[in-house]
Amino acid sequence: MQDFTGRTAVITGGASGIGLGMARSFAARGMHLVLADLDETLLKAAEKELSEAGTSVVCQVCDVSKLEDVERLAEVTLDHFGGVHVVCSNAGVGLPTSARNLKLTDWEWIINVDLWGPIYAVKTFLPLIEEQGFGHINATSSMAGLVSSQMMGAYNVAKHGVVALMAAVERELRAKKSAVRASVLCPGPINTNISRHSVDFRPGRGKPKGDSEKAGKLAGNIQSALENGMHPDEVGELVAKAIEQEKFWILTHPHWAKTVQKQLDAMVNDQTLIRA
Repeated sequence: MQDFTGRTAVITGGASGIGLGMARSFAARGMHLVLADLDETLLKAAEKELSEAGTSVVCQVCDVSKLEDVERLAEVTLDHFGGVHVVCSNAGVGLPTSARNLKLTDWEWIINVDLWGPIYAVKTFLPLIEEQGFGHINATSSMAGLVSSQMMGAYNVAKHGVVALMAAVERELRAKKSAVRASVLCPGPINTNISRHSVDFRPGRGKPKGDSEKAGKLAGNIQSALENGMHPDEVGELVAKAIEQEKFWILTHPHWAKTVQKQLDAMVNDQTLIRA
C-alpha cells in the first residue's frame, strides 16, 4: 500500500466537482496540493478552504489542452514542493450532440481537453514521478469510456482513448517492474457542474445548434442524473483508496459494469451492438 503523507498531488479540474473531492481526500491524508483549473474564482475558493484547514496548497490557472500550460504546471509544482508523487488528470468537458452534426471545432475542443489533456499529463509528469522511484498517475475517463451512448460521440471517443492510454501506461510500468502505478477513473453520474462548465468554456460560447430539440432533451436528462448523482467527495475518497491500494480500475457504479459485460457477450455471440 502506498503512503503519500507529506507528498505532493497535482489535480487538474481541481477547483470543483470530482477534482475538489480528490483534493479533500488527499488533504485528509496529509498531502500537499497543486490545483489546476480554468475558473479563477473557484480556484481561489478552493485554495481558501483547503489552506484554512491546514493544507499546503498552490493554485494555477491551466488549460490542459495546451502542452505549454501543462509544462508550466509541472514547473510551478517543482518550484513550490520540489517533487510530485500523485497526478490526477481530471479536467473534462462534453456536449450532447450527435456525432454527425457536432461541429469539427467542438470535436477538436472536446478531444483536446478530454484526451490530449491526459496525454500531456503522462508526457509531462510521468517522467518526473518515475525519477522519484514511486508514485501514481491517474486520469478520469467515464463509463462512456467503456460503453458508448448516443448523442455523445466526441465525449465517447475521448473517454475511450483515456482508458486505452492509462491501460497502456500501467502495463508498460509493470513490464519494466516500476514501483510507479497508473489508474483510470470511470465515473457514472456524479453531482458536478460539468454541463454548465462545458457551455461556459466552449470556444465561441453558446450552445451547439445541431440536434437542438433532441440534444436539449438529452442535456436535461443528463443534468437531472448529475444532480441526483454521487457526491464528488465520495468519488475523491474512492480515488484516494484505490491509489493507496494500487488498483487500476476505479468504478463509482460497479454494477454498471454489467452493461460492459453484455456488450462483450454480444460481440462474441452475434456481433451486434447492444443499446446503451
